[in-house]
Amino acid sequence: MNKKLMTGLMTAALLGTMATSAEAGLFFKKKTEEPKMKDEKVVITLASGAVGQELEINKKAAEMYMKEHPNVEIQLWDTPDSSSDRLGLYLQFLEAKSKKVDIYQIDVIWPGDMADHLLDLNQYGGKEAAKKHFEPIIQNNTVDGKLVAIPWFTDAGLLYYRSDLLDKYNLEVPTTWDELEREAKIIQEGERKAGNQDFWGYVWQGDAYEGLTCDAIEWLDSHGAGTIISPEKEITVNNPKAIKALKRAKSWIGTISPDGVISMKEEDARAIWQGGNAAFMRNWPYAYSLGNTDNSVIKGKFGVAPLPMDKGGKHAAALGGWQLAVSKYSAHPEIAADVALFMASEKVQKMRAIEGSFNPTIKSLYQDKDVLAAAPFFGSLYDVFTNATPRPSTATAPNYAQVSQKFYQAVYSVLNNQTTAEEALENLAYDLEDMTGYPIK
Repeated sequence: MNKKLMTGLMTAALLGTMATSAEAGLFFKKKTEEPKMKDEKVVITLASGAVGQELEINKKAAEMYMKEHPNVEIQLWDTPDSSSDRLGLYLQFLEAKSKKVDIYQIDVIWPGDMADHLLDLNQYGGKEAAKKHFEPIIQNNTVDGKLVAIPWFTDAGLLYYRSDLLDKYNLEVPTTWDELEREAKIIQEGERKAGNQDFWGYVWQGDAYEGLTCDAIEWLDSHGAGTIISPEKEITVNNPKAIKALKRAKSWIGTISPDGVISMKEEDARAIWQGGNAAFMRNWPYAYSLGNTDNSVIKGKFGVAPLPMDKGGKHAAALGGWQLAVSKYSAHPEIAADVALFMASEKVQKMRAIEGSFNPTIKSLYQDKDVLAAAPFFGSLYDVFTNATPRPSTATAPNYAQVSQKFYQAVYSVLNNQTTAEEALENLAYDLEDMTGYPIK
């Protein structure tokens, strides 16, 4: 299928989803900018993620808004799980100046690329609201002095481990990649001998999409190899430590990770992990609460820790997270901004943290006893979340999406045996030089 046809089909599917959502109708109230007719409702459409239980929790937040604002109807529709696919759809709507979507859930790496299409939330109460959030994320979302998105939840890559199996095989939580490889092999062999031939040592995100960029940046930074392009706008990706990191990841495939890991995204890895068929998993915090649901076979049998590092390296976790941004083309910008700020408010973030283990961006919630009771690792791994490794979106704006695509395609070519790590990174460096004009270091 050609790219143009695929794009058209995805857009049609999205519009169809919006229509279905309109029929379902989530109804809400608004105190200002009342509709002209008493019974007429202002419709606000919010593009929502649907990874794990995300969509259901967003519906609950919308119900909270409903109790206070009866004259606004909010329509939620889910977008593709792949952030790369989601960005493509968003840009189609924004470049067409479409009024069909009022609020976009955007990745932490997109504000610079999308800023021209977004409202300045400082003009709608965002400046005061921003004081409660982590300052680095507010800075990330501020473009030319304009707050183009309000933080919704933050993310960082984590290592999930089966605590019961570590105890069974008398092992400790691994802190280095060498330790993870050794322990994954021991547990995998032991569980297969015990009868589970579907058991694997380590699952992660290996498909060719933005998630692979996150995983691979963690590999590079944990080996002291930098993060593709430096803040000083130098191309640093082609170096011996980066080559070592990619060769290491390639060695996992077919040994401690399934061959199919190169087609896995977050939910694919979680399905194996939560089904009790993996010793370790790399994923985001959202998987914690899902793993502890009543129907989970691993409930109470796992923990989370910083991702491993190379000897002499450091723990590295890719900075993730999502924001809420209001389209410049919204027919109701004041109401849309009000909805966005409410959805990112302290009471909503607390609910999301407790029920979905979505990391708050509001600092005070990391000392909240109810939040810490539901997700204790928010406190123990606080430094991981506040010192996560950013992707080079600022240094490469407005071309980050293209830079990331080149990077994850190069990494993928190594993982699926199309080329060597040395060739892939050398070619990538030249491609990035042509694309950005930045020097190769």
